[in-house]
Amino acid sequence: MCGIFGIFDHDEAANLTYLGLSSLQHRGQEATGIACINNDGTKMEVVKRGGLVAEGFGKEEIRRLKGKKAVGHVRYSTTGASIVRNAQPLYVNYRHGDLALVHNGNLLQSAKWRTTLEDKGAIFQSVSDTEILIHLMSRSDAKTLKDRVVDALSRVRGAYSLLFLGETGMVAARDPWGYRPLVIGKIDNSWVFSSETCAFSLINAQFVRSVEPGEVVLVNENGLQSFFPFKEHKNKAKCIFEHVYFARPDTNMFGHSVYKTRVRSGRILAREHSCEADLVIPVPDSGIAAAIGYAEKSKIPFAMGLIRSHYVGRTFIEPSQSIRSFGVKLKLSPVKDLLEGKRVVVVDDSLVRGTTSRKIMDMIREAGAKEIHLRIACPPVTHSCFYGIDTPTREELLASSKNNREIANFVHADTLGYLSKAGLLDSMGDKNPESIYCTACFDGNYPQSPSADLATNMPPSV
Repeated sequence: MCGIFGIFDHDEAANLTYLGLSSLQHRGQEATGIACINNDGTKMEVVKRGGLVAEGFGKEEIRRLKGKKAVGHVRYSTTGASIVRNAQPLYVNYRHGDLALVHNGNLLQSAKWRTTLEDKGAIFQSVSDTEILIHLMSRSDAKTLKDRVVDALSRVRGAYSLLFLGETGMVAARDPWGYRPLVIGKIDNSWVFSSETCAFSLINAQFVRSVEPGEVVLVNENGLQSFFPFKEHKNKAKCIFEHVYFARPDTNMFGHSVYKTRVRSGRILAREHSCEADLVIPVPDSGIAAAIGYAEKSKIPFAMGLIRSHYVGRTFIEPSQSIRSFGVKLKLSPVKDLLEGKRVVVVDDSLVRGTTSRKIMDMIREAGAKEIHLRIACPPVTHSCFYGIDTPTREELLASSKNNREIANFVHADTLGYLSKAGLLDSMGDKNPESIYCTACFDGNYPQSPSADLATNMPPSV
């Protein structure tokens, strides 16, 4: 899962991209980068760094990024190791000039694509699946940037929201299934693109609309133009996990307030898995809204029984004396005076491997809680995601091999309750939500098979 941002025709393109990426920092903390092209389109400057946006960009880096057009990226690796050479934007100077590309999602069968292209002479500079698109564009005979993008995307499958910055403009694209979000905004006469609407608030951009599934948007000196070059699917596959966990609560995602959907999920969770308790406490921060909904429906008081430190960055220093659950304790601290002797409902957004949840339950127990009733605001995660979320192999997913009682024992909770899939879909507030959202991580019903053959999508020989 990553965050992308772009702006076209603004005097402070690099500055605003920096701010936009800062608002999207929750979508990726491993690396960040910005590409900016000068006003006559003859020179592109790219700065990429490991770590957070504020760590990677200071006044000197921003000063290097001159021009009125820019794209940026925050990375959370799914395909390709977490090293700076895999950071984005990916940049090349090819026969059509400078090109920078940022991507949120995952291309299916990327290993086969890489082998196919290498057999035809391609030389890769990273192990990111995104670089496949650059090689396909470089081999395309299409005459324009937009048509080269369409040519490349017509050959691949998977999940993508993309921004391309080239010599003649900027192109935004979203896959026909609509897995990953991408929205359009405007600042005066400047067009802005972002993974989430929350980035618009900081820079005073007005939300215009979403890039539609299967849409390709071209922005150049003639303004904004929209194209639908791909075969439309009757059903869509918008990632419902965006609402569960990834999106910021103040974002409007797929036409819905993330905060409101999470509160509704908590209310439904309380209806499906009620219990007698003294307090409802969230695992901050992503569990807060659902916990508020659970408390409202159950009439059990809400309290911040866990306090999160927002000032803990990456740390390589640990005490010489071993401290159990040191990493979790750096980020979360229980309020002992609140928890001691209490029966508590702990609400979290999801449970994947279960190791962190177990450490949190132990902390709450050590703080004096008498009973712990863990409630999860989504269904059990039983299948891996191939569309842009870095979920473990199925063997590592706790719910793929254990029942609720076994999972409760593993995480040291007295009881465990998951929101049902029907309850999660109901929380979205859509008519016929099963035809709109991808729920493959909960039920294994993959909209696109990860193992489909590449034979019909071979790139042209050159």
